[in-house]
Amino acid sequence: MFEKLAYAAGPAAGQPQVNPLLSFAPFFLLLGVFYFLLIRPQQKKQKEMQTMIDALKKGDRVVTAGGILGTVTSLQDDYVVLKIGDNEQTKIEILKSSISGLRNK
Repeated sequence: MFEKLAYAAGPAAGQPQVNPLLSFAPFFLLLGVFYFLLIRPQQKKQKEMQTMIDALKKGDRVVTAGGILGTVTSLQDDYVVLKIGDNEQTKIEILKSSISGLRNK
């Protein structure tokens, strides 16, 4: 019975009220950490990859996401033609989005 009265009375006059925004502060801090450690670096890497793909030119040596090494022989809007191997007849068409990087010449 006394517990119900104590809860119904509310906080004592000498105790300060806690700001409700302070209770969410750890959540906002965690969101900030996730943004700067996970989201922002991924966006930067994606932007660099898009810049590299846009700058492709004939003669560049590239590696695909599947691990195929080749030389760019022609560029189209959404795909490239790669020459793979020593034979001039061995060519494949791949999407630009599947190029994962440039190789040194």
